[in-house]
Amino acid sequence: MVNFRFVHAADLHLDSPLIGLAKKSEDCAARLDDASRRAFDNLIALAIEEDCRLIVIAGDIFDGQWRDYRTGLFFVDRMRRLRQASIRVIIIAGNHDAENRFAGRLEYSDNVRLLSQRNPESVVIEELGVVVHGQSFPQRDVVDNIASEYPSPVPGRFNIGLLHTACGGSEGHASYAPCTVEQLVNHGYQYWALGHVHTRQELSKVPYIVYPGNLQGRSVRETGPKGATLVEVADGGVTRIEHRALDVVRWTVEDVTLTGMETREALLPAVRESIERAFSGCDGRALAMRLCLVGATLLHAELAATAPSVREEIETLAAGIASDIWIEKVEVRTSPAAARADVDPTVAGRLRQAVERLAADPWLAERLEALLAEIKIKLPAGAQSDTLFHVLRTEVPERARTLALATIDRGQG
Repeated sequence: MVNFRFVHAADLHLDSPLIGLAKKSEDCAARLDDASRRAFDNLIALAIEEDCRLIVIAGDIFDGQWRDYRTGLFFVDRMRRLRQASIRVIIIAGNHDAENRFAGRLEYSDNVRLLSQRNPESVVIEELGVVVHGQSFPQRDVVDNIASEYPSPVPGRFNIGLLHTACGGSEGHASYAPCTVEQLVNHGYQYWALGHVHTRQELSKVPYIVYPGNLQGRSVRETGPKGATLVEVADGGVTRIEHRALDVVRWTVEDVTLTGMETREALLPAVRESIERAFSGCDGRALAMRLCLVGATLLHAELAATAPSVREEIETLAAGIASDIWIEKVEVRTSPAAARADVDPTVAGRLRQAVERLAADPWLAERLEALLAEIKIKLPAGAQSDTLFHVLRTEVPERARTLALATIDRGQG
């Protein structure tokens, strides 16, 4: 049997914006606008450099409707580049691709095969001894177990299952094309190339059932190395798989512990150390980071009351370290170093107690939930972000509580 290498990628989300950074500055927006394209170019370079014969893409090439048709033209152009390198490409449409009414009309070069939306389809690549089985999403919401209809493995061939799915259920991802690991294992394929979940996962090693994760992190919810999976095949089986980082902007969340810190002068050196450590681990990539100031400190009241100026100081510090570092957000999550013994129990003490009681009152939480529900139904569909409402439901009340307590403490200082 033929020995060969192939690349398994998924969730390219071409031209999807990097959330939380575009409004920082025009320069930042310009440099980040094509991050997903540059990551895809890295994928193409990997396939060529590693002498791969095949690329399989497990859905969500696009991010819903395009801002303009150039997104589709870019992808078609890169497929031609792979044709020049004699690399076959087999793709399926995922839920975001199915939202795009133009994606199915693209005219690809003859090295590319987009699998059918109607039924599971098998593509035989004779020169490699490979059969790729898969099905594209016909619409965004596919709730059936489509993998149960995939063809049986072809004997004497290396069988790859290409599937966009929330296998076994995955927190933070809609349960599209649900299936189980046991089901995929028992199906008899030698490799399952999954997509939809943006975190790299190996659900099984015999056979390999793999999510490569997305190609480029798009927000602080998608931290760490992002890329694709390089697979080596020999004698009809997988001999090695390796995740290759292909992202051009690396997201990270870093805690800066301020426990015991007594002076404002000590803050920036601690922050600098955290930023430099994170940047050194990016291997030359740009860094987008969220910094969380944590710990019990005498600076708590001052930091909570002056959070905007703290953020500006840290952004200036980061810009001085390297031009490829962007601070997405600075969160002040510190707490008072100790209860104040000199607080007036008839004024500040009672105020603090009132704030704490109000924060813990279930009536307030119920009222907030009702108000948010009223607001959400009045918004257009594109503005009904679950992430936004999670922040409004959890983080905003906590910030209000922290600021109120900090104001009381400062008044007693």
